[in-house]
Amino acid sequence: MTALDFIDAPTPNTDARRAPPDMILLHYTGMQTGAEALDRLRDPEARVSAHYVVEEDGRVFRLAPEERRCWHAGVSWWKGDTDINAASIGIEIVNPGHEWGYRAFPEVQIQTVLALVADIRSRWTISDDRILGHSDVAPRRKTDPGELFPWKRLAEAGHGLWFEPAAERIAALGPPLGPGDEGLGVHVLQAGLHRFGYEPAPSGVYDEDTRVVVEAFQRHWRPEKVDGIADGETRARLMGLLQLAQVETLTGVLP
Repeated sequence: MTALDFIDAPTPNTDARRAPPDMILLHYTGMQTGAEALDRLRDPEARVSAHYVVEEDGRVFRLAPEERRCWHAGVSWWKGDTDINAASIGIEIVNPGHEWGYRAFPEVQIQTVLALVADIRSRWTISDDRILGHSDVAPRRKTDPGELFPWKRLAEAGHGLWFEPAAERIAALGPPLGPGDEGLGVHVLQAGLHRFGYEPAPSGVYDEDTRVVVEAFQRHWRPEKVDGIADGETRARLMGLLQLAQVETLTGVLP
């Protein structure tokens, strides 16, 4: 495992937590350089911050103690919680993002993120279904850390959920669901997404909110094709992940 050597770069943009953190939230910086992002996260006028910044060369900047609440999630929602800042530890991963030339994350950077997540989980009780991306908790506004982030690899390292369904399970689910569709199938899809953690409640109508949430789900758990269409593979992955999350909740399994 990559050894962590923190570079302290304190930010004033923190306040008190109301409870111990139980979530890790991953971001990309979405700015042209890491230095530019670091300056912004430490600027009191910007009123944004995170606990850590991981540079492309593997350096880790520590901006705030994990016991403090940082301001990185913004307007967000997960399983009924609207104060994701209070619940989470925020990790900003340097990458220009979709606006400035989204690109693959360097190997040394990913190794460092894996080590950092493991390090954080050694101190706090954070379940696999609470290791999320910014796009999961704010799908209408955010796309980070995006489909190029290796979520599968993170899960294989023991951090997060991942499920790949068999071909026959995918085929059994029938034709895809998409914008404009209505009925029981759409309602079941929406209910599954809501139960998993996403905000919109079931309506039975595949509206724009549903499309955006499906796209966010795919960005994390089916990154090979992010199109907002709930095909059989997307729905099968959701079903499998719901089962994994339920097992973890019932057993309390942690690494």
